[in-house]
Order: sequence, then C-alpha cells, then structure tokens
Amino acid sequence: MRHALLALACLISLPCGASSDGATTDRERPLIHALQALGVKYRYGGRSPETGFDCSGLIAHVFERAWGIALPAGTDALSKVGAAVKLKELQPGDLVFYNTRNRPYSHVGIYIGDGRFLHAPRPGAYVRVESAETGYWRARFNGARRLDPPTF
Repeated sequence: MRHALLALACLISLPCGASSDGATTDRERPLIHALQALGVKYRYGGRSPETGFDCSGLIAHVFERAWGIALPAGTDALSKVGAAVKLKELQPGDLVFYNTRNRPYSHVGIYIGDGRFLHAPRPGAYVRVESAETGYWRARFNGARRLDPPTF
C-alpha cells in the first residue's frame, strides 16, 4: 500500500506534458512504467517484475514496455545509448549513471524530476525513488543520457 501511495504521489508531482485531452505523451510513457515497478524486489540479472530487477534490467524493461525498444544489457552499454545530457539539463525520463562500485557507469536509474530518480538499488532492497541531490549520489554521478521516442 505504501508503494502504491508513493507511486501516486510521484505521478501527480511529475512535470507533465500531457495533452489537453489527458493523453500520455511518448516521453511520459517510460515514467509511467518505471513508477509501476516501485516496490519490486532487487534481483541480480533480473529483467521483469515477476522475477525482480537489477538496475539495468529495470531500465531495459521500462523502455521495452514504453516504446517497444530493446536496450543493450548492462550499465556500461546503456551509458552509450542516446545523447549525453548535462546535470543542469536533466528532464524526466533521462537515464542517470553513477559510480557505485569503484568503476564508472556501474549503476543506472531513471530521472523522474525535482531532483529525484527511480532505481533498483541493491540485493535485499526494492525499486524505489531517491533524491539525486544527497551527498552520496552527487559524489558518484557519472553522467546522463537522453533517449528519444522512436518514430514510426
């Protein structure tokens, strides 16, 4: 229940670009799928809500569901997709990368706005939202990437 309330609160507070008829924009779709993963247990190598997620598996799942695209496995490969984004220019849906294992790009999450990101943190934990502005995350920030919705 707590996770459902948190998801609702995050969804309400997202800077939305929805059309006037309430339809979800292409750029918002990954955020919706990411928020639906709140509370899913971490599992190394996990790529689904049924089995659990690791950080890159969560990102792969979110974008496959949202846009039907297959992203590469692993944080290092993900750090090369899309376009680089400066910290000051982050927008909801951007991928944010961190050095959490003494190697660059060893962790990834999805920026949701207002200085917060969603990620699958570690074994024994659950997908959650955290402030990217704490000392821990600021010191480990490696960069960000922006993916554009596919055009058909």
